[in-house]
Amino acid sequence: MPSLKKLIQSAPRMRNVTPVPMGPLVKKKGEFKGSTLKKGGSIKKAKVGAWQRKEGKSPSGGLNAKGVASYRRENPGSKLKMAVTTKPSKLKPGSKAAKRRKSFCARMSGVEGPMKKPNGKPTRKALALRKWNC
Repeated sequence: MPSLKKLIQSAPRMRNVTPVPMGPLVKKKGEFKGSTLKKGGSIKKAKVGAWQRKEGKSPSGGLNAKGVASYRRENPGSKLKMAVTTKPSKLKPGSKAAKRRKSFCARMSGVEGPMKKPNGKPTRKALALRKWNC
């Protein structure tokens, strides 16, 4: 690989070639949306919504109320609703809730991926399916 100095010297002869330094990239202020440059040159990442963090997720699967609220805030106009956790035997057949549950189960059951993590604990997919009584 030619050195940077040789690339710069040969650049006028070569068309559409811009030499790029082979060192760590330094972020300039305002270069990337959602992150800020802290004093000393380190990058501080922007805080993501609760629906993407642990505090917005329910330990039993899916999102909790805080997670749903933060998703709605970040995505105005969305129609995200809480999970239908009522047992299928208690739902009236053909009702809106029963249809939502059936549709979710059909879609989520077809998603590829394991139901257990390597440590034996259920994955988020398995927890969600269990919560929706699939």
